[in-house]
Amino acid sequence: MTLFQKIIDREIPAYIIYEDEFTLAFLDITQATPGHTLVIPKTPTTSFMSADTKTLAHVQSAAQIVAKRLQERLNVQDFNIISNSGPLAGQTVFHYHVHIIPRYSDKDLIIEHGSHADAIESIYQKISTNPK
Repeated sequence: MTLFQKIIDREIPAYIIYEDEFTLAFLDITQATPGHTLVIPKTPTTSFMSADTKTLAHVQSAAQIVAKRLQERLNVQDFNIISNSGPLAGQTVFHYHVHIIPRYSDKDLIIEHGSHADAIESIYQKISTNPK
């Protein structure tokens, strides 16, 4: 049983800010920025890649509801919406979840991007349904 399942089952406390039939949203204990929230499905699903389309839709819908609440009540305009899928991506709790990270400035959270532009053509050829 994951940490998140224990939160769903109310076995451990959490700062729950939204709940519906399919999802639960609670404040992340790390608070990358004030209001950093996790949205999870109530059904056990390991990751983004293993989630069915209905679960993905429920989580995204709840994420938008939560983001709008954060926008209204914390006076925030922009967000990073992130899901780490798998250990190499930084997933540490293996229950699918989406991070909603409010942005108050462009310096409150640093997300670095590498550049692989030189490989874009070969990447396109590998993944496109209609390669050139």
